[in-house]
Amino acid sequence: MPDRIRTDIAHNARVWNYWLGGKDNYPVDRAVGDQVTDMFPSIGEVARADRAFLGRVVEHLAREVGLRQFLDVGTGLPTADNTHQVAQRVSPEARVVYVDNDPSVLAHARALLTSSLEGVTDYVEADVRHPEKILRSAQPPLDLGQPVAVILLGVLNFVLDTAEARRSVQALMAGVPSGSHLVITHPTLELGGEGNEDAMRFWNENATPPITARSRAEFATFFEGLQLLDPGIVSCARWRSGRVADGPDVAQFGAVARKP
Repeated sequence: MPDRIRTDIAHNARVWNYWLGGKDNYPVDRAVGDQVTDMFPSIGEVARADRAFLGRVVEHLAREVGLRQFLDVGTGLPTADNTHQVAQRVSPEARVVYVDNDPSVLAHARALLTSSLEGVTDYVEADVRHPEKILRSAQPPLDLGQPVAVILLGVLNFVLDTAEARRSVQALMAGVPSGSHLVITHPTLELGGEGNEDAMRFWNENATPPITARSRAEFATFFEGLQLLDPGIVSCARWRSGRVADGPDVAQFGAVARKP
């Protein structure tokens, strides 16, 4: 595994970890992360809002909806309140499968595999562009005959072709039954994110993998045929957060939808 980890170029999972205050990163990650922050100062707030969104959504789906299965695609490096920790606090028997293809994440996978005795936590090496492999590899421990929460936080932005990203989402949701839920966050140049365009261009020239932003209309196409939960498509910082109406957005869409 160490032979696959490149320390000469910044990588998303490690830079994101840096923005979240983690230590699983290298000087090149911190240098690029600092430059992006100089260009788009709210990027750290975006990272923190995205992480808080994950916690609220998993809590809601486990406690209020009663889901006991979670497929977290593009999980990133482990930090506080990972999906299995939130889900298993509500329901110790919850089953969680993490999916990523980043060698840095794979090297830390053992930290993710600490499950409750009653539940299961597992890890799959796969790319979001290969949904059939993801679904095949997730069984077991997941029973895809029962509802699953499919979580795609900040990962579809690395699939540069929107049609390809949409096909991946559709294939994943086609493989899970009615009552399953889809959870997505995605960066945008809307919601005050116009200043992020230059930062994204810098990222694509100096880090990997390359990234793209999408509009609200493009983001909405990922949920075609599904039932959006209130409050619909919003800044991820606002999704059932209790934030005051005039509080600042972050330039990251978030939404949750149910498969009818």
